[in-house]
This record gives sequence, C-alpha cells and structure tokens, in this order.
Amino acid sequence: MDTFSVYILYSRTADKYYVGHTNDIQRRLDEHNDTSANSSKFCSKNGPWQLVYCEAYFPTRSEAASREKQIKAWKSRKKIVALINSCRSVGIPILNRD
Repeated sequence: MDTFSVYILYSRTADKYYVGHTNDIQRRLDEHNDTSANSSKFCSKNGPWQLVYCEAYFPTRSEAASREKQIKAWKSRKKIVALINSCRSVGIPILNRD
C-alpha cells in the first residue's frame, strides 16, 4: 500500500519555496530538478531545488493533499520557515540538506 508525503522544497537561486505531495519523494525531487523541455517552467526556471521538509506516512492521497492545501493557504513565508525550523530544532533529519 502506498503512503503519501507532503514536502517543501527550497531554491537558493530563486529564494523560493515549493509545497507539494507525492507517494515517491525522490522521484518527485528528481522531476522538480529536471531541466528538460518536458519539465515545469516554474521549477526549471527557479531550480535547483532541495528538500527542506517532509511529513510522511499519510495513508491516502486526499489526506496529503489536504495538508498541502493547509500549508499553501498560510501564504506566509514566515510560517513555512517556522514549520521547517521546528523540525530542525528537535533534531528531525531532513533529506538532501546541504
């Protein structure tokens, strides 16, 4: 059974965050960093992207999509950064962090 994750990516080049959900975080990160003509214009224009936050183990896609929507509704960079930093302050490891 697939589980789903909500993730936040960060681009140092563009100083932007991207929030999404997936059932395969590594595949999705690779897709965001794909610079070929088939990739998203937003992602290829603003990359490279690194994973800075991930909430894993949502049992359904709809639950992950609801959490993604909740985070996106904040429309506040400060709240997103606080969420990311709250995990770092308790020692939760973040994948692909430089």
